Amino acid sequence: MFIEVLLIYNTSITIRHYSNKTDFSVICCQLAHVYIICSFCHPALASFHNLEVLDLSYNNFVGSIPSTIKLLSSLKVISFANNTLTGSLLPDHGLCELKNLQELDLSRNMLTGNLPKCLSTLSSLKLLDISSNQFTGMPYRPLIANLTALEYIDFSHNNFEGSFSFSAFSNLKNLTVVRFISDNGKFEMETEDPIGWIPLFQLKFLMLPNCNINRPKGSAFPSFLIHQNELRVLDLSHNSLKAHFPNWLINNNPMLEVLNLRNNSLSDTFSFPLYENVNAWWIDISANHIIGTIPSSIQKFSPYIAHLNLSRNSLSGPIPSSVGDLNDLFALDLSHNELSGEVPKGLFTNTSALTLLHLSNNKLYGEVLSGNLNIGRIQMLHLNDNYFTGKIGNVTSDLTLLDISNNLFTGIVPVWISNMEDSSQLLMNNNMLEGQFPCGTASFEFLDISHNFFSGPIPTCLNLQYVEHLHLGSNRFTGSIPNSFRNLTNVLTLDIGNNYLSGRIPKYFGELHNLRILLMRENNFSGHIPKQLCQPRVVSLLDLSGNSLSGSIPSCLKIVTGPSYIALVPSYWWSYPRDLFYRHASVLGKELSVHNDQEALGFLEEVHFTTKSMSRPYKGNVLEYMTGLDLSCNMLTGEIPKQIGLLNQIRTLNLSNNHLFGPIPVNFSNLASIESLDLSSNNLSGDVPSELINLPFLAVFNVSYNNLSGKLPDMKGQFSTFTNASYEGNPLLCGPPLEKKCTSTTPPMGVPSAKEDNDEWYDINTVWFVASLGSTWVVFLLGFAGVMYTNPRWRRMWFCFIEECMFTIYYFLIDLVSRPSVLLFRQ
Repeated sequence: MFIEVLLIYNTSITIRHYSNKTDFSVICCQLAHVYIICSFCHPALASFHNLEVLDLSYNNFVGSIPSTIKLLSSLKVISFANNTLTGSLLPDHGLCELKNLQELDLSRNMLTGNLPKCLSTLSSLKLLDISSNQFTGMPYRPLIANLTALEYIDFSHNNFEGSFSFSAFSNLKNLTVVRFISDNGKFEMETEDPIGWIPLFQLKFLMLPNCNINRPKGSAFPSFLIHQNELRVLDLSHNSLKAHFPNWLINNNPMLEVLNLRNNSLSDTFSFPLYENVNAWWIDISANHIIGTIPSSIQKFSPYIAHLNLSRNSLSGPIPSSVGDLNDLFALDLSHNELSGEVPKGLFTNTSALTLLHLSNNKLYGEVLSGNLNIGRIQMLHLNDNYFTGKIGNVTSDLTLLDISNNLFTGIVPVWISNMEDSSQLLMNNNMLEGQFPCGTASFEFLDISHNFFSGPIPTCLNLQYVEHLHLGSNRFTGSIPNSFRNLTNVLTLDIGNNYLSGRIPKYFGELHNLRILLMRENNFSGHIPKQLCQPRVVSLLDLSGNSLSGSIPSCLKIVTGPSYIALVPSYWWSYPRDLFYRHASVLGKELSVHNDQEALGFLEEVHFTTKSMSRPYKGNVLEYMTGLDLSCNMLTGEIPKQIGLLNQIRTLNLSNNHLFGPIPVNFSNLASIESLDLSSNNLSGDVPSELINLPFLAVFNVSYNNLSGKLPDMKGQFSTFTNASYEGNPLLCGPPLEKKCTSTTPPMGVPSAKEDNDEWYDINTVWFVASLGSTWVVFLLGFAGVMYTNPRWRRMWFCFIEECMFTIYYFLIDLVSRPSVLLFRQ
C-alpha cells in the first residue's frame, strides 16, 4: 500500500507517495505559524481515498464545510478547530456519511444552527467537540444516546437554550470527559430525571459551570455523582446548588485533584475528611454559605494543596497556624469571611511557595506589618478592610500588589513602599498615615493613598509615567499642582480633591487625552476654568466644586457626555505551580483546561461623587455609565451656557452656590438621562421651563434661592414628587406645591409685568441692595480717611470739630442732671 502525505508549509503544497505495508494515510495541515486563508480545495481532498486523519486546525479557513468531505470515506479523525468556518451543519453536508469517523473536532469556529440528527448514525465516534461556536436549539437526546462509543464530549460555549437531561449519557459506558459550559444563562441541566437512574460510565473530567443545574427541582446536588469514584476534575461552579457540602464526594474519589464548587448555595459546617488526600491540589468552595472554623488539621487533609479558596463564606475564628505548614501552597484566599485574631507569622515565613495571600474583609487585627518582616515570595498581598494597627516596619518582599486600605495603620510610610517592583499597585487609603509620602523607584500603575493625613506638597519624585488611577484626595497636601503632572499621559482617574491645594487649574490638563475622571473638589483653586479642559473628548466625571473659581462657565464643556470609561478594572492573573491542562488519550491529543474562568485578581476602581445632595461611592462597572458635572460652591458668573443642554447622557449636574444669572435654558429638557439637577443659590431669573416635566429620571430638582418668577410647571411626571424645598427663596413663584396661588392678575410666565417695568422697591434684590449699600459706605470712609491723611489743615479742623461736639454733649448732660426740677417744670 501507499502512504499519502499532504504537507502544507509556507503556503505551498507538496504531495509525496511512500511505499509501506500498512494501510494508513495521513494528511496533516496543522500549522503553528502559517495561516492559510482560502476555502477548501475540493478536488485535492477528494483524491485521497485512503486518508484516515485530516487535521486542518489552527488556520484561517473561511466558508462552510464542503459536502465533498463525504468522498473521504476512510476518514477516522477530522479536526477543523480554530478556524473561521461559518454556516450550519445540514443533513447533506457529508459528515454523517463518514461511518468510520472516530474523532470530530469543530471547536472554535462560527458554525450556527441546530446539530443535525444524522450525527447519531456515527456509531464509532469516540470524541465530539463542537465547543465555542454559535449552535442553537438543544442537542437531540437520541443523538447522544446512540453514540455508545463516546469517550469525550464538549458542547461548551454555544447558544443552546432549554432543558437537557444528563441521563442521556447514562448508557455511554466509555464516557470519561464531559464539558458543558453555558454562557447565556438560558440553558438548564437536569440531572435527576428520571429519578434514581444509574450511570454506566465512570467520569474523570466533568465541567458543568453556569448550567442552572436542577433549577426546576430546587437546584439539588447531582445525585448520580454518588456512583462516581474516578473523578480527577469536577467543576460545578456558578449553579446556585442548594445542599450540604458533599464530603462524600471527596471521600469517594481519592484521585480527585481539582474541585470547583464556587458560587453556589452550599451550607454546612466546614470540615475535611480525616484521611490524607495526596492528590488534591485545587479546592475552590468560595461564595457559598459555609460556617464554622478552619480546622487546625487542614494540612493533614491535603498536604500538597497549591490553591485554596474559601472566600465569601461565613467562616469565623482565627486562622490556624497549621496553614503555614502547607509547603506547596501557592494561592490562599480567605477574604470576605468573619475571621478574627492575628495572622500567624508562619503564614509569611514558612510557606515558601506562597505568591498570593488574600485576607481582606475580615475582622483580623494586630500589628501585621510591624518590625522587620520577610514575607518571602508573596507578590500579591491583600490585607484591606480589617482592623490592623501599628506602624509599617521594614518589610523585605517581592510585592507587586499591596492593598492595606481601610485599616488603622499609623505613622509614616517607609521607603521600601516606594521601591516596590515595577508596574506596582498600591492601595493605602483610609488609614491614619501621616508625614510626606516617600520618593522611590517603583513605577506605579495604580496608586491610592487618599483619606490619610499626608502633608506637604504633592511629591514630584514619584514615577507616575504609567499610572492609570491616581488617588491623592482627602489629605493635607498644600501648594500647587506639580508641573510633573503633565507626564500623566496614561491617567484615567485623577483625584486630588479635599486637600489644601491652591493656584490655578493647569492648562496642560487638556493634553491628558486618556483622562476620564477629574476630581478637584474642596481646595483653594482660583482663576477661570481653562478652556483647554474641553480638549479631552470623553471625560465622564468632572468635579471642581468648593473652590474659588471665577469667570463664566466655558460653553465647550459639552465633552462631559460619557459613558466612556475604558480599562476600568486592572486585572491581574497568576500562574500555578502545576500544569492546568490534561491531555486526553486520542489521536488529536485534546488538552483540557481545569477551569473555565480564571479568576482575575485586582480591585474595582472606586470614586466618590456628589449627586442627589449626597456624596456617593461609585465602584466597578457602574463607572462606565456614570456621568456628572459639579461646579458648585464657586464664584462663577454669567449665564448658563445653552450647550450644557446638549449633554443628553449626563446624570447629575450641580451649578449651585455661584453668581450665575439669566434664565434656565429651555433646552435642559434634552437632558434625557438627568437624575439630579441643582441650580440653587444663584441669581437666575425668569420662569421654570415647563418643558422640564418631560425629564423621566429626574429625582432631585433644586432651584431654591434665586429670582425666579411665574407659575411653576404642572405637577406631572417627576415634578409631582418635588416639595416646597425645591423652590423656596423665590418669592415671585406661584402654584403647587407652593402655598402661593397664581391669581388672574399674575402675569404669564416669561411676560414682564408692570411692576417689573416700574422697578418697585419690593422688586429689588435684597442681597444686591445690601451689598451695594455696604460697598458705598466703605468707599466713602476710605476716601474720607485719605483726605484726612493727606491734608493736615483739614485734619486739625476735623479734630477741633470733634472736640467741640464732645464738650457740647458733656455740658448738656451736666446741665440735665443738675437741674431736673427746671426740666420738670418745662414739661
